[in-house]
Amino acid sequence: MLRRRTFITLLGGAAGWPLASHAQQRERMRRIGVLMHLAADDPEGQIRLAAFLQGLQEAGWAVGRNVTVDVRWAAASSELMKRFAGELAALQPDVIFVTSTPGTGAMLQVTRTIPVVFVLVADPVGSGYVESLPRPGGNATGFTPIVSTLGGRWAELLKEIAPSTARVRLLYNPSSAPFIDSYAAPYRAAAASHGMESIAAPVDDVAGLEAVFARQAQEPNSGVVIFPDAFTEHYLAEIVALAARHHVPAVNWSRSFADRGGLIAYGPDLVDEHRRAAAYVGRILKGEKPSELPVQAPLKYQLVVNLKTAKALGLAVPQTLLVAADDLIE
Repeated sequence: MLRRRTFITLLGGAAGWPLASHAQQRERMRRIGVLMHLAADDPEGQIRLAAFLQGLQEAGWAVGRNVTVDVRWAAASSELMKRFAGELAALQPDVIFVTSTPGTGAMLQVTRTIPVVFVLVADPVGSGYVESLPRPGGNATGFTPIVSTLGGRWAELLKEIAPSTARVRLLYNPSSAPFIDSYAAPYRAAAASHGMESIAAPVDDVAGLEAVFARQAQEPNSGVVIFPDAFTEHYLAEIVALAARHHVPAVNWSRSFADRGGLIAYGPDLVDEHRRAAAYVGRILKGEKPSELPVQAPLKYQLVVNLKTAKALGLAVPQTLLVAADDLIE
């Protein structure tokens, strides 16, 4: 409810942005471009955008008074990301905020001069977006949401909440997750250490998602780890529905997975990441260079367990998870 109230409050303020008074307009107006990888009607995307706007307010930037914000929603489409990246760059904003690895890649293909602040980019160095994490060196910097050890943690959590799991598929989209290899190794090692066979499950459309879960249902004691990428985030509702329909235990990185009915989620606080990104945008608007702002790792991680889903799957959540969880959904 707190997240919803924050979003509604900011949205209400957004309705009045074009009506800013003449006196307010006399302050120098700056421009921010925003490229979101989710769809405009995605509730989680709206919550994250609201957190970003709230972060701007906290940094002293009021939409309609000293800043304008142009938002594009790509709905996990690589074609839309390329198109919207070009549109935003053509507006010549003072800084661009972009989410996801493919979104950042699209943006940096059209501009190497406009400052770019990114979030949800798993391997910014390997992807060629920055020279190094402490000294990005170019026109981009931001926040990387996951560390390689998370792959192992997801496998461990699946075994802990579903002890009979003998094989686990890593679900990902190759186009959205070109960095998969560096994160899959800890996942495979953790799966093996817990006696589970690890299987790669690349998908590129909804039919592929359905095939993976149908296959899981045919193999007893199977589970799924859903890797974080723009594709799996966009189709999160479909993934939750397929896991429930086929009675498959699944682990995801975003708490929105558990909020929507997924079994268990562990990963960074993505809303907080968007709020922190706004602080970087504010610093760049005040004259700092992205090349000198280090890429940052998450400060907050969340473990969320959906007890209702566990019950539906016939799973008894161990006391260790009940105690460790930041939130239990009943």
